[in-house]
Amino acid sequence: MKNRLQRSRKTRYPRRSKKTGLPPGTLVHVGEQHAEKVTVSVMGYDESGCVEQEVTDLGELTGFLGKYAVTWIDVEGLHDADVIAKVGESFNLHPLVMEDILNTTQRPKAEDLDGYMFVVFRSLGFEEELGDIPTEQVSLVLGPNYVISFQEGKNRLFEAVKARIKAGRGRIRKSGPDYLAYCLIDATVDNYFVVLEKLEEKIELLEEDLVTKPNPDTLNTIHNLKMSINCTRKGLWPLREVVNRLLDCEPPLIQQSTLPYLRDVYDHTIHAIEIIEASRDIISDMLDTYLSSLSFRLNEIMKVLTVIGTIFMPLTFLSGWYGMNFKTMPELDWRYGYVMVICIAVSVVLTMAIFFKRKHWW
Repeated sequence: MKNRLQRSRKTRYPRRSKKTGLPPGTLVHVGEQHAEKVTVSVMGYDESGCVEQEVTDLGELTGFLGKYAVTWIDVEGLHDADVIAKVGESFNLHPLVMEDILNTTQRPKAEDLDGYMFVVFRSLGFEEELGDIPTEQVSLVLGPNYVISFQEGKNRLFEAVKARIKAGRGRIRKSGPDYLAYCLIDATVDNYFVVLEKLEEKIELLEEDLVTKPNPDTLNTIHNLKMSINCTRKGLWPLREVVNRLLDCEPPLIQQSTLPYLRDVYDHTIHAIEIIEASRDIISDMLDTYLSSLSFRLNEIMKVLTVIGTIFMPLTFLSGWYGMNFKTMPELDWRYGYVMVICIAVSVVLTMAIFFKRKHWW
């Protein structure tokens, strides 16, 4: 249990102490390594077709711009600061932007910079066994004809977007880079509901166990869920501000035709926030319910033990009375004395049991 909690805390709260004392703009990766190596792939597309390839020479990145209407550069893995720095240098990204990309504890935000927009948000996962919700940081750089995405690891949600581009489904190949950025954010937000539904199922099962058979493992599960929900909440609330900032962005980075889609993402974000807040309230109440259940079980046990003890009190009195070593006690020499004591004992037990039952004490 201790190792499990330590692993969970390590996932949620990456250490930032390695950046202490360093000047602003110093490129140091903060967080865990989620990919074996950093890979950079480029997908260019327009209405007529698309092409995708992995890039080994980062100096050739800018050469892909202009060949297609939209160029999507996808970087998977952030642990190699040198690779990230070369990508940033190719597109003249600000050093503070590169620093935020490598800092995976960054709060979700959107910044309108000189000729491009920088967006940070978080994607969610779900671990069935623990009910844990691991998060990964995703950073987007939206330019006039390109989008650069930086991921901690391989994101299956973005693979689904790539499949749509290759198949030419929807309006993605007919639209600009702003619509691609919307698709990436929308895929992430839609996955929030998948994770939150699994979380609600986990909470429902936990509620049943909480009422029927609360135990220390139940308390540990409540604790893990509470920490996961709080961590998820920190990523969800700022996302509303991110989408709002995108809605306020003026052309050419965000076209008017993309605004209705961004407003739809905003509505979905508000809905996800409402769900996580409701789940947070339920989890907070679960601790009180757990303590109440334990108190109720303790009261039931004490009630049964009290009834048993009360019933045996007169039996103890009888056994103690006839256990006295007096020679002149009349019942000691009586032939039916032993039977009489047994009958009295049984009668007392039955009488007290009927009395407790009628009083609903048992």
